[in-house]
Amino acid sequence: VYVEDAIYDEFVARSVARAKTRKVGDPTHHETDQGPQVSDEQFDRVMGYIEKGKAEGATLACGGKRVGDRGYFVEPTIFTEVSDDMTIAKEEIFGPVVCVMRFTDVDEVIHRANSGNFGLAAAVLTKDIGKAFRFIDEVRAGTVWVNCYNEFLSDMPFGGFKESGVGRDNGEYALELVHGDQVGHHPHLSNPPWNNAAAG
Repeated sequence: VYVEDAIYDEFVARSVARAKTRKVGDPTHHETDQGPQVSDEQFDRVMGYIEKGKAEGATLACGGKRVGDRGYFVEPTIFTEVSDDMTIAKEEIFGPVVCVMRFTDVDEVIHRANSGNFGLAAAVLTKDIGKAFRFIDEVRAGTVWVNCYNEFLSDMPFGGFKESGVGRDNGEYALELVHGDQVGHHPHLSNPPWNNAAAG
């Protein structure tokens, strides 16, 4: 998450407070906000990223530990003062880990957003519609949400750029993966051999 420097500290404080109130537990229970990781392999992967974040110098603002002694539950985890060259900023963690990074202006954040290897989705939260449209135009991501996140329509194409997949799901765009144009060609049809046959 890239956060403008002017509101960075407040954003982090509010995010940490919110993370600490999240209920981690059985995903079938209505009051649960966050369930477990899908397997021991993914649990170990997420915990490995957390350790790598600490080792590379990011600040652990909250979380970072296992929840309980059964299952694959991880505390909601927030890292601050994360630089773009850190592993937790460059790679996809697929776990309850957020990296909060500072930026100063739109040029900077667009450049940084486009510098990574992935481009599935992005979002911009702003009161400035001009900045929002510029972000949509210039950020190389398959979906760019404005003042919302993770909202979909059944006919809205979904897919990414770079290492975030090939093709699109949903709507008519998804048909391109299963429908191919067919071409028929015969080398003699443009000059049929009977045109060269002797008259008689």
